[in-house]
Amino acid sequence: MEGAGPKRRHVGRLEPHPTLEHAIARLARRQHGVIALSQLRALGLSASAVRSRVAAGRLHRVHRGVFVAGHARLTRRGRYMAAVLGCGPGAALSHRSAANLRALRRTSRSRIDVTSPGRAGRSHAGIDVHSGATLLPGDVEIVDGIPCTTVARTLLDLAAIVDRRGLERACDQAEILEVFDRRAIEDVLARANGHPGAGALRAVLRQHAIGTTPTRNKLEDRFLALCDGHRIARPVVNVHVSVPGTDGYTPDFVWHDARLIVETDGRKTHATVRAFEEDRRRDALLTLAGWRVVRFTWRQVIDEPAHVATVVRGLIARRAIR
Repeated sequence: MEGAGPKRRHVGRLEPHPTLEHAIARLARRQHGVIALSQLRALGLSASAVRSRVAAGRLHRVHRGVFVAGHARLTRRGRYMAAVLGCGPGAALSHRSAANLRALRRTSRSRIDVTSPGRAGRSHAGIDVHSGATLLPGDVEIVDGIPCTTVARTLLDLAAIVDRRGLERACDQAEILEVFDRRAIEDVLARANGHPGAGALRAVLRQHAIGTTPTRNKLEDRFLALCDGHRIARPVVNVHVSVPGTDGYTPDFVWHDARLIVETDGRKTHATVRAFEEDRRRDALLTLAGWRVVRFTWRQVIDEPAHVATVVRGLIARRAIR
């Protein structure tokens, strides 16, 4: 054909293919802004093309083989996802980080816990990589797009790194969220194979009434520990109590048989004039209804535990002999 000849190559900057760019952006959005090198390669990018995008500021390296697409700011979930991708196939968010994602237990740690089936062979900045020798595919679920250990496995892992009360609180919170599954936990324990958290989790299942002690702050935790340390029967924690003449309220600690209520008064919630007046008004109505209300301050719980224990034990015993 006249005029036909070899196609002239355009020498100059290679423009991005809109379909490819859309695929990268869409995948990154699903993963809280991050994408793995393996995923970029699967979409058709060569190693040199990835390097070019990094140089141009269109990809920002987070971990080896993991990038932020388009911007350098990451949410906590973005950091979680980046950590999981950085630890390779089969990895899952775990331990404290998984508990935080699942709203079982808060954490302010900057380091992220990830469990990897074969344990990643190289270290990653900001990531604590745990061995997943006993981690099965059924122990991992997708939570908000992030591979994460199940509630049962998360509780087992937590049992190895937090104290007894911290584990109880996580179990209580799981019950409140209606995700506590004893059968699933027993299944995880049955194949724990020497997991360091197995003994502690079994003890909590055996000795703790799940869901009965959902404390709201450190002062409540310290008072509960005080009861345990002085062998005082554990109270029911943060349970609704009916008060004639009111809509009722939720005291800190209740011994129903002894008709005893203990309030641990922190300054932040009880120091205002309005709170002070409301507390006394309610206490008077509770007294009319046959309850005994005792209040302890932070200083008393922390600095005078023996005194607090003597008062509580005496009030419980006094009711028992009536």
